[in-house]
Amino acid sequence: MTGYGRYDSMTDEELITAMHDGEAEVADYLCNKYKELVRRNAKSMYILGAEPEDLIQEGMIGLFKAVRDFDPGRDASFTTFANLCVSRQMYKAIQSAGRQKNIPLNTYISLYEGSEDENGDKISPISEILADDSPGPEQELIDRENLENLVRRIVEGLSDFENQVLDLHLTGMNYVQIAKVLGRDEKSTDNALQRIKSKIKKMVDK
Repeated sequence: MTGYGRYDSMTDEELITAMHDGEAEVADYLCNKYKELVRRNAKSMYILGAEPEDLIQEGMIGLFKAVRDFDPGRDASFTTFANLCVSRQMYKAIQSAGRQKNIPLNTYISLYEGSEDENGDKISPISEILADDSPGPEQELIDRENLENLVRRIVEGLSDFENQVLDLHLTGMNYVQIAKVLGRDEKSTDNALQRIKSKIKKMVDK
């Protein structure tokens, strides 16, 4: 990056320390370095219905907060911390836009078609996650109208916390990542995910 060559050989932790010591341009360097992380998160969060450009803007805000708040002596790594801050900022923006009041069609479809994780790898659709070894009604082709009705029933049948967990699970996050984004402990988040699977399975089996 033009003008930043001397930073290329430094670790993120060293860069943050240099920024705290007064090298303000380090913040711009790190934001440029990690803008692809923001794009990847925007791609996964798009499943929740926000516009990609808006998500990228929110993600850059989250990245700036990560640069500002990262503590090399406390946090595990800047990459992990930045990913958490970016995801949390995007999800808060989606929530504040009233996502639960207007569930997008791509979320309906994602329940049965699957999605991608933050690395671009395919993850199983929720119907496959819920399926047991024997074929069941969840394996059958469901038309769009019935699928939309099913998802509405799911949202209405879950608590606010469970809906938050489901939202993030659909983007490819596991319960550990979800817990960090929502600021909850891992055990309660994992329990919520198991409850979600049980509730959805009952709804699908009806």
